[in-house]
Amino acid sequence: MIRQLFAIVLIYASILVAVSAVKFELPAVPSSRVEESKRCISQYVPRDTTVLLTGKIGQGYNQVAGFEIKDNNDQPNVYGRHSKYTGEFRNAFDTRSDGVVSICFTNQLQEGFNEAPQYTRTIELEFNVGAEALDLKQIASSEKLGPLEIELRRLESIVKSIVGQMDYLKRREERMRDTNESTNERVKWFSLLSLFTLISLGVWQILYLRSFFRRKRLID
Repeated sequence: MIRQLFAIVLIYASILVAVSAVKFELPAVPSSRVEESKRCISQYVPRDTTVLLTGKIGQGYNQVAGFEIKDNNDQPNVYGRHSKYTGEFRNAFDTRSDGVVSICFTNQLQEGFNEAPQYTRTIELEFNVGAEALDLKQIASSEKLGPLEIELRRLESIVKSIVGQMDYLKRREERMRDTNESTNERVKWFSLLSLFTLISLGVWQILYLRSFFRRKRLID
């Protein structure tokens, strides 16, 4: 059991370490095309999970870059927004609901300049979620932890993330089960109603035809 748990922790840790470090070029476009040309990086994140977004927006001549961080709920939670930004950024927050968290970058070309290949900005982004979003160096310096204690703290955070994910999956499974049971109950009653309606209609047709044929003296 311990070996299995340790294996799960290692697998989960490897997944988290492989998270999202991306780098791309974002062309500058006129103001009329900013929305359609924005570039978004998204990841599903459960509720009450720490997210750390770090990155860098490179220099760009006559370009205005910005970004917005929000989720995809009906009323989106906005976790950060900058309309003009250059240089390194760091944004940490706890999610308020289950959903897909996205960071969208825009790069607008200033008035008087025509769109051209040389007008681009380099965007670097690292998207960390859960245990990987913790600043262990800061924790180590403030609490004076050794290397082994830091690693144990990191594993503890990963295990907590796994437990949180399992609880979330359990809640989803319970909701799906309730939905299935409710649907089955409705289908059952609808089927019984349909069967009763068909039987009643069949009986009425037999009685009506029997009465009709008797009036016509076709049967006794």
